[in-house]
Amino acid sequence: MWILLAFLAVPLIEIALFLKVGGLIGLWPTLAIVVVTAVLGTALVRHEGARALNDLRRSLNELSDPTRPLAHGAMILVAGVLLLTPGFFTDTLGLLLLIPRVRDWVMRHMASRVKVARFEMGGQAGPGGSPYPPGGAPHRPHDPGVIDADEIPDMPRSDRPRNGPSGWTRE
Repeated sequence: MWILLAFLAVPLIEIALFLKVGGLIGLWPTLAIVVVTAVLGTALVRHEGARALNDLRRSLNELSDPTRPLAHGAMILVAGVLLLTPGFFTDTLGLLLLIPRVRDWVMRHMASRVKVARFEMGGQAGPGGSPYPPGGAPHRPHDPGVIDADEIPDMPRSDRPRNGPSGWTRE
């Protein structure tokens, strides 16, 4: 329901603002402002997007929670769409979303409305250094054509070939 209201309200707000601003400063200055905000907004989106991508890379490299950089990246993408949409209202919303503190506020507001039931991150070793939790590997249907690496017995050292081709290629 909210999306329908937004699709109805935003164009009406934009038309009213175009008429008001155009009546105050004229047609050409109004169009120039719209074009300039689109060009400047694109440059700002590129800058903030690169920063968000670096933050995401850093959080993935450090194995920390990537929620914040992902959310910021999504909001920067929305800001870019808003800035490329002609209009004063959408440009204002887009520019606001390019401010990191505003994005943090939006993220906190959205997080207060969302409930996460379960979240897991890999990297924790189970018993014996296994990457799986104590219950074992995740359940997968058995496929007779697939050999699990855990099921392959170690080859004794004396049976391993010492030199020469591996046998996997034809020479």
